[in-house]
Amino acid sequence: MMKIAKKMSRKHINVKKQNPIALLPIAVFLVLYLGLGILFEYVMKIPMGFYNVPIIIAFLVAILVACLQNRSVKFDQKLEIMAQGLADKNIITMLLIFLTAGAFVGVVGRSSAESVAYFMLSLIPARFAVMVLFVVACFVSIAMGTSVGTITLIVPIAAAVSDASGFGLPLCIGSVMGGAMFGDNLSFISDTTIAACNGQGCQMKDKFRENFFIALPAAVMTLVVIAILSFRTDIAGAVSQEYHLLQIVPYILVLIGGIAGINVFVVLIIGIISGTVIMLATGNTAPYDLLTNMGSGASGMFETCMVAVLVAAMCALIREYGGFDALLSGIYRTFKGKRGGLLGMGLLVGLIDIATANNTVAIVMANPIAKEMAQKYDITPRKTASILDTFSCIFQGMIPYGAQMLVAISAVHELGHDVSAFNILPYLLYPMFLLVSSLVAVFVVENGRKFN
Repeated sequence: MMKIAKKMSRKHINVKKQNPIALLPIAVFLVLYLGLGILFEYVMKIPMGFYNVPIIIAFLVAILVACLQNRSVKFDQKLEIMAQGLADKNIITMLLIFLTAGAFVGVVGRSSAESVAYFMLSLIPARFAVMVLFVVACFVSIAMGTSVGTITLIVPIAAAVSDASGFGLPLCIGSVMGGAMFGDNLSFISDTTIAACNGQGCQMKDKFRENFFIALPAAVMTLVVIAILSFRTDIAGAVSQEYHLLQIVPYILVLIGGIAGINVFVVLIIGIISGTVIMLATGNTAPYDLLTNMGSGASGMFETCMVAVLVAAMCALIREYGGFDALLSGIYRTFKGKRGGLLGMGLLVGLIDIATANNTVAIVMANPIAKEMAQKYDITPRKTASILDTFSCIFQGMIPYGAQMLVAISAVHELGHDVSAFNILPYLLYPMFLLVSSLVAVFVVENGRKFN
């Protein structure tokens, strides 16, 4: 009787703790951010409308709503709860890696990425130029750790390839965007990788290995389809431009160091030092400009850092109020078994990405929920980090109002080309194949295999 009473008491406590109303701050943020984004982008026709919405202010409003909830908890206690949410080694590590990665990108600059593209275009026949664009975008995004930065650099080259060769501009842009998302998903210095790995407490090299065998088949299938489309196109010419191979060295060192499993801070410092030496020795930048660029690169990560801090604080209150218990209860009723848990994680981060149009924010918001799901479904941290990063990249790579799409369209518009998101969508081959590859990995590869 005592055991039964204890079980009933424990069950009563869990039910009482579930509080769907505690999820209101997340709903407020999504309505505010998505609503203003749609208003700016499609009603007021403001260029890059979604990215004119101050995401930090949206999170501050959401935190204010969380603070106004649950009057039984005093405001000072709520501050303590938020502080405890920030007092996590993974949060601090994430912030430091963000800033160091930003400094590295600031040092090496854009000329290094352009050198990779023009070097490969000079070696490969014009018939394979679009395949080269995809491969270059893959490499540059892995090296730089940013899909948006890669698109900003390579899309103008894609437009030049289209003008010179006769390939359709949407195909060229779609190939660059696909390669950029491939690299963003695998890069050791990508903010999505940093957020997923530190949020789940796993090594980047382990998450890389997990992701690689999902991303590689998708990349191969993308190249096959691009090759088929390329051979059906009449070629008129080719692109040639000056390049500097020495500037690629810092990227290669960072990539090799990451794959080898060297501490990410050590890898980034090696990249910064080698980049500094090369940029100064070749006369591509002055010492003062180098410091300025390094500072600008780190500053570019400030908003991402603040989002991580605010999300951690908001989630601490939501968890305390019982919001996560209510959400997890619904997830557990819907998704059964390990494969169901993996799919649930993927859909969770995907839906948040659709609402926020930002894969890093989606991962940061999904992290605490996914961590508890991983414990329930007995899924390892590296598998969880892989699913969060992969599915966020899938959705981010296909939504027509994401930064990647808007930056690509803006870049070609500045060059005098008229193209819309709906022209490009059919050529976003890599995200489509990545979705197929991910579902195969969840429902076929994992069938009967232990999650390790």
